[in-house]
Amino acid sequence: MSILKNIFLSLILLCLPILASAQVINDPVVQQAIVKTLDHIYNLEFADADALIRQLQSKYPQHPIALILRATQLDIQNLPLAENKVATAQFEQSVDQALRLSKKMLAKNEEDPEAVFFMLTCHSYLAALYHNQGESLKAVGESKKAYNYLRDGMKLMDKNPDFYFTTGLYNYYVERYPIDHPIVKPFMFFFADGDIALGIKQMDISTRKAVFMRPVSNYYLAHLLMKHETKPAQAAIYGKYLVEKYPNNPLFAMTYAESLLLSGRYVEARPYVQRLKQMPNKLVPLAFHTFSGMLAELADKDDKEAAESYETALKYPANEAYTKEYRAFAYAGLARIAARANNHNQARAYYKKALSEGEYKSLIKEAKAYK
Repeated sequence: MSILKNIFLSLILLCLPILASAQVINDPVVQQAIVKTLDHIYNLEFADADALIRQLQSKYPQHPIALILRATQLDIQNLPLAENKVATAQFEQSVDQALRLSKKMLAKNEEDPEAVFFMLTCHSYLAALYHNQGESLKAVGESKKAYNYLRDGMKLMDKNPDFYFTTGLYNYYVERYPIDHPIVKPFMFFFADGDIALGIKQMDISTRKAVFMRPVSNYYLAHLLMKHETKPAQAAIYGKYLVEKYPNNPLFAMTYAESLLLSGRYVEARPYVQRLKQMPNKLVPLAFHTFSGMLAELADKDDKEAAESYETALKYPANEAYTKEYRAFAYAGLARIAARANNHNQARAYYKKALSEGEYKSLIKEAKAYK
């Protein structure tokens, strides 16, 4: 079960926290209302989103769309969701209700693209919730269910461009994960083959053609380009779209600032790092202090100030899903500072800590290269 958890959750659970609905009701006025609701959610305009969700719920009480939007809002509004028991209970209730309505849709037509996507969304949401709560067996069970609908969605891209994201995500990670974790290769026969280049291409198509999946496609494509492909300049293209459209969103702000820093674009990065300081979300301080350290070290050449920022960053706990890598960045920064001070044992110790927490290819390469 642990193998399934490690492989499959890495593929499916990336869809949380900002997975949206697929094609919903052919009425363009309704589609516009849904997109507007999602825009409010992503930009943390929750009162505006509430009003629209209530309207959709009133107009379509037997449709899962309002419930899915409510769950999405609960997740974004309470980041990280797993640390808020009341919001978690509300989230789970909304997803359970949406799942029941989605099953009714699917019972009428097993090939309904809308029903398939709602089933995928619901099971992915529950899988991620259980994973973040440490309930591995329940998470794996939901992931297996989600996988079936993900496979169905691969055949429906021509009917709904939002499936380009989930299909591309699968094609990428089903090949990337065993490259990064060779121990799982013998078990990969459980999964259909993928294609890394095709997966990136499909996700890129989603960033341009998807109706509801455009924000999440930009977010995760930027992430994997930095983490796995070491292409932060390319990631910045997708991050820029997000921060310009959703300036209040801390996840998007962190992603864009990170891509600029890793690209060496320090002048451009500085105002976005400062923007983070004004965001109240509990995930932000670790990112802000790490990024401030990177600016002080790499742009200002001030090792003393950089070390203080890195050390401050490390006082904050990391969230596994969102900020763990920033602790690794801070350790790597302290390692570089120690190396410049000829404290080689200390530098090696810091790099060892960076390797214990970091997964970015660029960081791993840097840490392993230090002797």
